[in-house]
Amino acid sequence: MSFELAACLVALFGLAGIGTPIGYSIMLASIVYLGFADLDVALAGEKILQGLYKSFILLAVPLFIVAANIMNAGTISDRLLNFCIALVGRFRGGLGHVNVVASLIFSGMSGSAVADAAGIGKIIIGMMTKDNRFSPGYAAAITAASATIGPIIPPSIPMVLYALISNSSIGALFLAGIVPGLVMGAVLMMMNAAISKKRGFAMETPVPLRKLPRATANAFPALLMPVILLYGIYGGVTTPTEAAAVAAFYALLLAGLFYRALSLKALYHIFVESARSSAAVGVVIGGALILNFIVVSENIPGVMSEWLTDLQIHPLLFLFGVNVLILLLGCVLDATTIILVIVPLFIPACKELGIDLVHFGVLVVVNSMIGLITPPYGILLFVINAVTGIPLREIISEIWAFLAVLIAALTMMILFPDLVLFLPKLFGYLG
Repeated sequence: MSFELAACLVALFGLAGIGTPIGYSIMLASIVYLGFADLDVALAGEKILQGLYKSFILLAVPLFIVAANIMNAGTISDRLLNFCIALVGRFRGGLGHVNVVASLIFSGMSGSAVADAAGIGKIIIGMMTKDNRFSPGYAAAITAASATIGPIIPPSIPMVLYALISNSSIGALFLAGIVPGLVMGAVLMMMNAAISKKRGFAMETPVPLRKLPRATANAFPALLMPVILLYGIYGGVTTPTEAAAVAAFYALLLAGLFYRALSLKALYHIFVESARSSAAVGVVIGGALILNFIVVSENIPGVMSEWLTDLQIHPLLFLFGVNVLILLLGCVLDATTIILVIVPLFIPACKELGIDLVHFGVLVVVNSMIGLITPPYGILLFVINAVTGIPLREIISEIWAFLAVLIAALTMMILFPDLVLFLPKLFGYLG
């Protein structure tokens, strides 16, 4: 390791350790490297601008954020919840099932776990804890766990970022996330059913089947969004970035004109909040672009790839090792940082070992999402604690069962790649 790289890492971990936001920590540490390497510090700005101008796909990130915020602000979430209650509320642990199914549906609109947890999650937690149907900790835990599905089923902001650093097909990545997302939903519902039976949680009054068509009709326009999005991408009508713009515009039409649930004042606040969220992601992206230049300059991916090849490590063992590392990092780092800063180090090794980059990308995103609910620093745990006031210790005490089944689902995806690659191959993707 060169002195310049060592100084960069010391600065990075030192700044992060004293609480500096990770994006700024990366940028400042990169400037330290450039200074010690006797390179022009202005190179940092140049690399950020080059990376942003060459990455048209990055425009999809703020557009998906806007779409998610509009969906949360209108009455769309309420209509989707009523549909889910009519569909699965009649079973034991019904509102727990509603929670998971709502996340499955909402994931086709937001692409963000935090948007899912803070928006529709807050509503469903209130319903679950009303009249002591479920304990607050349990309601919060299953909400956090189900919110992890948000970025797995398309659209997905983390997959857009992974496509940026791996040059993978974003269309293939979106398709590859559908089955894993459904598997995650299925294992969460099975765990909810088992716990509900064991604890004797109350059953909901079944919604008469004759009312199901009306609930479906009310939610149908919102349910169309993922269909429009996927048809645009896979029908060759739009690029993924254009599809994100269509999704944001459709959400605006739906909430503002069709449902008439959006005022100009609310729209202003949505745009301001979306700009803040996009800027937060943008700072990390900017830092990652400079850090990736340093990583390439030091030939770290090449050294790692050569080392792994010399070891003759089995691809399966490599996947398990990387996933354990990402799971541990997910306890302290957010998904954006992991995908933009850590994952690029392993891309060359994946190519050398013959690991499909779409398969690897889905595993990384799923693992990063599991990290969002992994104590002690799981971001979703703090988000739900902030929006509901439920004590963190209660949420953590209930999260372990859901964490276990999600890790089991991830293991299945590692062992059976076709679980991830079935749909992309069906639509002509050749890895």
